[in-house]
Amino acid sequence: MIRRLREHSAALVLAAVTALGTTTAVVPTAATSGASGHPPIVRIRQGTSTNWSGYAAFGGSNAFTSVTASWVQPAVDCSSGATTYSSFWVGLDGYNTSTVEQLGTEADCSGGHARYSSWWETYPRPSYSAPVTVTPGHRYTASVTAGSKGTFTLKLVDNTTPQTFTTTQKASSAKRASAEVVAEAPWSGSVLPLANFGTVSFTGATANGPTTGIGTFPNVDPITMLNPAGMKATPTGFTDAAKQSFSINWSAS
Repeated sequence: MIRRLREHSAALVLAAVTALGTTTAVVPTAATSGASGHPPIVRIRQGTSTNWSGYAAFGGSNAFTSVTASWVQPAVDCSSGATTYSSFWVGLDGYNTSTVEQLGTEADCSGGHARYSSWWETYPRPSYSAPVTVTPGHRYTASVTAGSKGTFTLKLVDNTTPQTFTTTQKASSAKRASAEVVAEAPWSGSVLPLANFGTVSFTGATANGPTTGIGTFPNVDPITMLNPAGMKATPTGFTDAAKQSFSINWSAS
């Protein structure tokens, strides 16, 4: 069954932000891409989903403490004129739980024009914009790290500029039962049409430390997205012995 995105009022939550080496306390703003959020996986069956593509390692409560990956931001093809959406992110939870602690980049098409942004979310709270400019061809690194007393530190770095965003949030109900590296069709009342991003390549995809490839866990699901609007996104196998590198390919069906 498709999960409905819960509605929340925009809370005025202070975030610690590091941008171009300057640390500032800011009030986050709701993400403005038009996509309302990034909820847990909507599963068709194990191995397929309507909104996620990539790899998810999963286990019991408290099985995961961190997740990290890097990717080169793909440019979206908006030549069809359709309004479409895509996100690229890392997160804890969401595969087998009802929360997700996550952040990444977004590439959408609106009126034939590409729109790029960055965001963070501790679902079921709203998605917020991050102050990191997203540029096709730049390399981004994202990480989510669990701390004490239900806190999570979310960090996004543009390795090309560099710009850095960091925020620590509390999600006391989080189970820490999965870690994922994902390309997503975001959600606004239902799963949105997936933008044509071509191929996105992830490297350094690790969980529970900087050397443990996400593909080395005993329970790991390679997820193919079968988008309701007809698009498809398929992960490749791992391309390195450490099982940290893979790509996701978009196709029309």
